[in-house]
Amino acid sequence: MGSLTRSQLIVYGAVAVVLLLVGARWIRSGDAQGQPAGDVNYSESSTGAPAPDGASGTLAVDVEGGTDVVVDVAGAVGDPGVYRLPAGSRVNDALQRAGGATARADVESINLAARLTDGQQVVVPQKVRGSVAATTGASATQADASAPISIGTATVEDLDTIEGIGPVTAQNIVDFRDQQGGISSVDQLDEISGIGPATMEALRSRLQP
Repeated sequence: MGSLTRSQLIVYGAVAVVLLLVGARWIRSGDAQGQPAGDVNYSESSTGAPAPDGASGTLAVDVEGGTDVVVDVAGAVGDPGVYRLPAGSRVNDALQRAGGATARADVESINLAARLTDGQQVVVPQKVRGSVAATTGASATQADASAPISIGTATVEDLDTIEGIGPVTAQNIVDFRDQQGGISSVDQLDEISGIGPATMEALRSRLQP
């Protein structure tokens, strides 16, 4: 084959340029059908439902997700202060983060399972000493009310606390004791007018010589 003429070289060169241009345009056309650069694909939500059509460019949000919460823990805890906890944390998580409850904390008065909200203040109260003292005092009073009464030193007020004994009968018992110069046995009270068998049983259960 002989050497190509100048005209043929020009024609071949033009054909090559045209082929290159067509190939480049074809490649660009294929890229245009794909995902545009810089867009964010939709992901499935926490419920598994696909993203809506035509909603490209928007981030998917997890239904159960969220930002951290900042809470103020005060009261009877080891280290009161402001703490940041993960979303969905409970009051008990905040209490533990603050060093736990002290020995005087009344944790039964708060709901440890309650979910925390941002900006919430968790106050752990202290036990009230007065309530303990009142309970102790009430127990002591009940114990005194059921304790045996000495018939030799009982007053009208003491005798009036016995079931079935009113102020009049109580005064009669004191007068009878004074007249006898003392009482050595509860059975002697049977001599007092107005005291029957039922009253004597009550006296025997509460009085002692």
